Amino acid sequence: MIQYVTKIITISIVLIFFIIVFFSKKREHNPYFFPDWHYPFELPKLSYQYHELQPYLDPQTLEIHYSKHHQGYVNKLNKTIEAHKDLRKTSLELLLRNLDFVPKNIRTAVKNFGGGHYNHAFFWALLKTPVPVVDNAIAGVSTNSVFPSNIVPGSLAKKIVQTFGGFNKFKEKFGQAALTCFGSGWTLLSLDKKNNLVIHSTQNQDTPFLHGLRPLLCIDLWEHAYYLMYQNRRQDFIDAWWHVLDWQKVEENYKRVLSF
Repeated sequence: MIQYVTKIITISIVLIFFIIVFFSKKREHNPYFFPDWHYPFELPKLSYQYHELQPYLDPQTLEIHYSKHHQGYVNKLNKTIEAHKDLRKTSLELLLRNLDFVPKNIRTAVKNFGGGHYNHAFFWALLKTPVPVVDNAIAGVSTNSVFPSNIVPGSLAKKIVQTFGGFNKFKEKFGQAALTCFGSGWTLLSLDKKNNLVIHSTQNQDTPFLHGLRPLLCIDLWEHAYYLMYQNRRQDFIDAWWHVLDWQKVEENYKRVLSF
């Protein structure tokens, strides 16, 4: 009886220690985005129809990209998590931000398939029906820092000016990073631990969480994102993408990340 009680106490202490370590590690227990996303995972609903992003993105590419490529990541992620009941209620973002706690035999699969699902969901949420772009100065920003009219005047716009010297300089640096991203991957604008803006690229389906960064916006640079319309002209795709980027959503992302 004593041995049984001792064993129970030991197990309880180990379990409590694990919980404390898990939830104290770098505050990695609060999802920035998609807090309710857990197994079984599903494709997110799009806020636009495939044809509504023309003439910048074509309907056929969007449909294949969303319903085939993204769905493929969702299916494989569900298959990976299915046998692990202890992970089913954990949000996708927490899995990706705490990969060290994911069983080793499925860690790479969660990184790849989970990253593919997360990155694509983040990408879709940043797109909107295009509007005419007219250059206007933003209130509170010097007149030599001109922004397109579809950018929401806000704290992120001012932060971009402070960091990069103006929207055009930011756009040039971001575009160059996207153009030179080798192979398949993503280029992002993220915040580092000191809340500095960082332009960076990730390979394959790696997320910015692997580098301690918090995403604000991203562009998908896998060829399936643009090849039917733009073939090997990645620069043309990047130029077109700016026209369907939802700056209201980017501003919301910035404020949400800063709130943590």
